[in-house]
Amino acid sequence: MSQLSHPSPVTRPTRPPNHSHSANSHSPSPPESKTSSHASHLTVNTAPAIPRLGIPAYEWWSEALHGVSNSGYGIRFNGAIKSATSFPQVILTAASFDARMWYRIGQAIGLEARAVYNQGQANGMTFWAPNINVFRDPRWGRGQETPGEDPLVSGKYAISYVRGVQGDTFQGGGIKDGHLQASACCKHFTAYDLDHWKGVNRFGYDAKVTKQDLADTYQPPFQSCIQHAQASGIMCAYNRVNGVPNCADHNLLSNIARNQWGFQGYITSDCDAVSIIYDVHKYAKTPEDAVAEVLKAGMDVNCGSYLKNHTKSAIQKKKLLESDIDRALGNLFTMRMRLGLFNGNPSSLPYGSIGPSQVCSKAHQDLALEAARNGIVLLKNSAKLLPLKKTISSLAVIGPNANSAHTLVGNYAGPPCKSVEPLKALQSYVKNTQYHKGCNFVNCTAASINEAVEVAKKADYVVLFMGLDQGEEREDFDRVDLALPGQQQALITAVAKAAKKPVVLVMICGGPVDISFAKRDPKIGGILWAGYPGESGGIALAEVIFGDHNPGGKLPMTWYPREFIKIPMTDMRMRPDPSSGYPGRTYRFYTGRKVYRFGYGLSYSKYTYDFVSVTQNKLSLTQISSTGTTLQSSDSVHYTSVTDTETESCEKAKFSATVGVQNGGEMDGKHAILLFVKQNDVANGKPVKQLVGFESVKTKGGERIEVEFVVSPCEHFRTANEEGLMVIEEGTRYLAVGDQQYPISVVS
Repeated sequence: MSQLSHPSPVTRPTRPPNHSHSANSHSPSPPESKTSSHASHLTVNTAPAIPRLGIPAYEWWSEALHGVSNSGYGIRFNGAIKSATSFPQVILTAASFDARMWYRIGQAIGLEARAVYNQGQANGMTFWAPNINVFRDPRWGRGQETPGEDPLVSGKYAISYVRGVQGDTFQGGGIKDGHLQASACCKHFTAYDLDHWKGVNRFGYDAKVTKQDLADTYQPPFQSCIQHAQASGIMCAYNRVNGVPNCADHNLLSNIARNQWGFQGYITSDCDAVSIIYDVHKYAKTPEDAVAEVLKAGMDVNCGSYLKNHTKSAIQKKKLLESDIDRALGNLFTMRMRLGLFNGNPSSLPYGSIGPSQVCSKAHQDLALEAARNGIVLLKNSAKLLPLKKTISSLAVIGPNANSAHTLVGNYAGPPCKSVEPLKALQSYVKNTQYHKGCNFVNCTAASINEAVEVAKKADYVVLFMGLDQGEEREDFDRVDLALPGQQQALITAVAKAAKKPVVLVMICGGPVDISFAKRDPKIGGILWAGYPGESGGIALAEVIFGDHNPGGKLPMTWYPREFIKIPMTDMRMRPDPSSGYPGRTYRFYTGRKVYRFGYGLSYSKYTYDFVSVTQNKLSLTQISSTGTTLQSSDSVHYTSVTDTETESCEKAKFSATVGVQNGGEMDGKHAILLFVKQNDVANGKPVKQLVGFESVKTKGGERIEVEFVVSPCEHFRTANEEGLMVIEEGTRYLAVGDQQYPISVVS
């Protein structure tokens, strides 16, 4: 989706260049049936009514990335419902590593979506979220919308969110007769993670992706979304992958999504992704060819007007069959039926009693606060500076992100239920709070350093609110630098130097920033990362700073050093290439220096781990091989391929690993436990380590608990080979949690 007009909360799409190609300019063709002429109008996002059949108009494009939004054309906040719960931007929600909470957020969004529809303020119930592209490059303007850089986390997030929105149970399988509360749509399929970088834009970009990287990085979140979440929609992305536009890729949309993964829903284009196949990619020779390519590939609805304008001509020119349109219409009307839109009086249907009182309800607003609290990551806490005591007599709050509630909600947000600036939230703890903006804007092209220093000198403690906003990272706008914008660093350093005691730095940003200087500076005692924490983010931050909440979030992405910008954003390779000095990407493959690693996060308590029991320490490849035999690679390593992780032998190979967690502090805390698998031999593009599972647990101060993880070797020990085949190789693996490791030997 294209959403650019910052900073207005109501945004409409920008379009790529679209030269109009009128079907009437071509030589006359034989007349074609009225059916296909009218039908093509139903294959665009704004579908007209068909009065003679009693079918109302329908808008396919609505948004609900982290709350029901008016970014698309389907939702209006102009009646009894004026706002919706604005949860944290997804990158921060992901930092909780709490799948059940993700599900509860999906449930709340689905409920509010249905309430808006029942109130007559929605023209559609198909929501184009979640965004589950892997956050591959730290500069990506839309990384903030994703669950981070790990494909397993992205897939688990998709499952939780989609099930919640659609009205399924947390475990799945709870949808009765196919009826949906609302429809979720996983996007952007596939290998879409560049928007606008140094003259390369998403509309014309051809992503060169290896079979290996497609198999174990780019595609797994979408496979999870389709097979396990049972998402009712997917969106094909603007870009090409290895020369073929995603929306015109029959192999991707029909063979893989529908045939291999069993997708049973509708496929939409991103907005104007059909027009650019002719206008920008030059992949199609005529507009009619573009229309024919996408419908034959398996796409069902076009966000934009291209199908409305050119389908009739494509049929007249025999480039397209009416049966291709019939298939698309079948998928589209099935979806509207699953939403209960043709079932008579809406109020007597399963979701008919959901009304305005369930939008911005106390339960949903409490959940938005809980999500912000549980996502916030403590990056530094020298000499236990944090939490600050509530008895302090004066506080200085400095920085361009301190007094803006709007910045906290990120992009794709509707009008939030409440709006509380961090400054206001802190003032409720310390009456004598002085504020200085420090910079003209977040870009900090001008800074009032001397004035900010004077404010800092007079206070007992100082909290700085710095980072980014939608002017620095957003859709259609990637960063070219990983440093703080403008004079922010100079301001932070000067204030820290002048302050009586070490200062607290709060980073409001979606993507990572190289703050190595702050990590090293002894006068900066505490650092918090808060993403874009949503409508209750200011309150959550104040609670963390003053110890009413013990932070337990962990980074869902690697924070790279600023020199990483030497790597072209267009290099899609995940794996390192030592011969050229290419360092690889994400914690699974990156070999360079890190500012903060994936999964890093401190707490006001000290947590320690131990392996209590692991029910398996040796695994035989022949036992999990579908043929009972193993293969040998060119360097004489035995392996077996694993395409289906749900075979009987794979089920039998599963084992449990029980981890003990000790809260060694005095404070109760919610805490994310991440279990990885590592191996010492990382030749042939094997990952350095990868996530096996995660669990968010509550512990009381001083308490020890045990958490059981189920390890599936067929899923967690496999990686893609160069042909894109998923294989398990012999050799030693190590289960790893914190600084503890447990060896598992895999033998042939």
